Amino acid sequence: MSLPFIEAGQVEPLLDWLELTRALEAGHSTATPELGDGFLYRGSDTLLARTAWIDGMGLAVKAATVFPGNAARGLPAVNGAMLLFDDSTGRPEAVLDFHLVTKWKTAGDSLLAALRLARPDSGEILIIGAGTVAASLIEAYGAGFPQARFTLWNRNPARARALADRHPGVGVADDLPAAVARADIICCATMATEPVLHGAWLRPGQHVDLIGAFRPDMREADDQALRRARIFVDARATTLAHIGELKIPLQEGVIAPSDVVADFADLSSGRFARRDAAEITLFKNGGGAHLDLMTGRYIVSRWQSHFNI
Repeated sequence: MSLPFIEAGQVEPLLDWLELTRALEAGHSTATPELGDGFLYRGSDTLLARTAWIDGMGLAVKAATVFPGNAARGLPAVNGAMLLFDDSTGRPEAVLDFHLVTKWKTAGDSLLAALRLARPDSGEILIIGAGTVAASLIEAYGAGFPQARFTLWNRNPARARALADRHPGVGVADDLPAAVARADIICCATMATEPVLHGAWLRPGQHVDLIGAFRPDMREADDQALRRARIFVDARATTLAHIGELKIPLQEGVIAPSDVVADFADLSSGRFARRDAAEITLFKNGGGAHLDLMTGRYIVSRWQSHFNI
């Protein structure tokens, strides 16, 4: 059997960020996902094998390699592939472009959270980082907060300026604490292992979106940021015990499991929400395989609809 390979050039013009957030929200109203994650490490290099099964939606296997040293070789740091299976027969249905699924899943995950947790009038968005994810965040947040202005900060200012040059109207910050203080939404999309965002810089009413940390030894925000904020995650099962952003402060007693207010399973209950304009909200984007499955299904549905398949 020949499997279709769905790549970005075929289908990306058919996709819509707000439509994806609705698909993700709907996906969380169905059966509880069965998840399985495997991690292998070699120094700073990582192999992730993520699997998900949602009754009625199907199965997904996504394998990813993360080699930070690839940047120096002019190669993508993250590579991989995703395979989608039929729910009723278990037969493989399609191979999806890894970078396409990852782009839309990652930024869509954060956008869904921000639409619930950030102030609707947020007008200043700071993105810490200047890689592939940062570029997709400009697209996604631009769809959800069309009135907002974007600013980039990166340890390498030249990389921030290069990304800003590709997006008219996007600025570059030199002073990170000052840029954080001005922002209504702060997105961290870095490969940092030590915090780059400090809670002392935050002010009331902000929303913090933490994306980069994916290993048990990685963090982007310090303890004070966690203490000052109401904490939300996309899925407790894929974040609390697996990602250093929360695993480390939980182990050290900085926060307790009860400090995690809600995850996307709580969307329908209304718990996943900002209470007032003054509080600081903090969201950890863990990006589990169930979100890849939901995103993959959305992509395949748009592809099938367009090509009458």
